[in-house]
Amino acid sequence: MMAVLGMAVLGIDAGGTKTVCQVADATGLILAESRGPGANLQNAGELQVEKVLHEVIQAATLQADAWPTSACIGMAGVDRPEDAAIVRGILSRLVPRCPVVVVNDALIALEAGAPGAAGVVIIAGTGSIAYGRDDRGRAARAGGWGYVLGDEGSGYWLGRQALRTVLRASDGRGPATRLTDRVLAHYDVSRPQDLVREIYYGRFKPSTVAAIACLVEEVATEGDEWALHLIETGARELSLAARAVCDRLGLTCGPVILAGGIFRAVPRLRAGVIEALTSQHAGTIVRPLTQEPAAGAVSLAIAASEGTFVAPAYVDHD
Repeated sequence: MMAVLGMAVLGIDAGGTKTVCQVADATGLILAESRGPGANLQNAGELQVEKVLHEVIQAATLQADAWPTSACIGMAGVDRPEDAAIVRGILSRLVPRCPVVVVNDALIALEAGAPGAAGVVIIAGTGSIAYGRDDRGRAARAGGWGYVLGDEGSGYWLGRQALRTVLRASDGRGPATRLTDRVLAHYDVSRPQDLVREIYYGRFKPSTVAAIACLVEEVATEGDEWALHLIETGARELSLAARAVCDRLGLTCGPVILAGGIFRAVPRLRAGVIEALTSQHAGTIVRPLTQEPAAGAVSLAIAASEGTFVAPAYVDHD
């Protein structure tokens, strides 16, 4: 039987590619951590999300030999009340009698990178979003519309643009690019025409397209102009999203936290975002997130257990 070691809290970062669950004590000391595949509600569906969360929660609590008295989960899309209700329902089954805070994954990333402080986070993983909060309890966001409607600068966006660039070159609508050979090898096909089968009739998932982003970085390093153009465009879009959030909240100098696997997989994208933001405002502080966003969920779970957590309220769009 699991013991409650004083007070234990649960912090979960449920992303499009991976899920990280941490159990911590009342001081925030991590007692255990477990990892699983992505658990995005829109991409995976409720049943798959519950399966993943069950596995990571069970693994972390067994390792810590502690049952949480408070929990926080960060997940993309849960700003919508109906999605938040589904996630709360899942966690009420998995951790019964445990108060749960459900927030956007961007908030826990910002909390991990700038604990309790005003600032902005740009997440670029499978998807993308810019999110910020000020010192008056207000929040704003830009992007995060999903892979069909937006997610500019994300791994999926870069992968999709690379595929389009290859097909345009094949048609003669665009110049030749080194992306062609890399993308065909990635899918283990010999002709651009074969990509149709892989994308439309294969096991399509946004995360598989996002995996192409690292190829864009490789080809850009070799001087391919179209790969460079894609990365420059993605960096500009991400910096525009961050600037829009800053403008709505009246923030001028950050910090701006860069989170998500694409900033590591595509260093030129990270450098482009930093250059764009610091050139607009010389005093802007931009830094990478150096710890798991789940640590931010742990902090919010502790605050919730102490009765001090208040979710930032989004400013209305004029």
